[in-house]
Amino acid sequence: MAAEIHRRILLAESDLLLDDVEILRLNDAAEAPLRLREAIRAMQIRLGRRNPPLPPATLDAAHDLVFAVQQRLMAANPKNPRPARHSSRPSGQPLFTVIREDRKWKVLSLPAPGSDEAEWIELVESTVERAWDRWCYAQHHAIRAARLQTRPQVALAVARAAWNNYWLLLQDAERIKARLTVSRALLAGRTAAARRP
Repeated sequence: MAAEIHRRILLAESDLLLDDVEILRLNDAAEAPLRLREAIRAMQIRLGRRNPPLPPATLDAAHDLVFAVQQRLMAANPKNPRPARHSSRPSGQPLFTVIREDRKWKVLSLPAPGSDEAEWIELVESTVERAWDRWCYAQHHAIRAARLQTRPQVALAVARAAWNNYWLLLQDAERIKARLTVSRALLAGRTAAARRP
């Protein structure tokens, strides 16, 4: 129980760090301030890394590092013991979309069903929300790259890959929820029919 509380606290802290990164990005900052670097390093130490890497100097590196921490925290959820997987890869291996030979984008997948349906749906919705956040991040970079004329085609391709991942997850999540609603309605109908004299 204490480990789960610790995990949830770190997950909430990582969300706040991502908010800080996004606010700095919206203010056109490129470098990670010292307090953000130290907060990320401290979170990694609390997560159990004995020798965490040097604190990230750029906001890009800070963002990627906090996302990596979140993935570890989400994977440690005891209510979701089976890792999500894509059909084209072994369990536990991430799937990447190649944007260009020098750029990849990690593709999220929905979590596998758990024993508690309500908690599983919450995880599904959280994953879709995370995909939305990643698209917002990629879209911000695409706009910035276009404004600064720094490889805008690559940034736009990343934003498209992020949008595609979000949209497919959203569609899958809606199908799952619709299927569960129909299953519940059928079960309720059968139960009511069985109770009739």
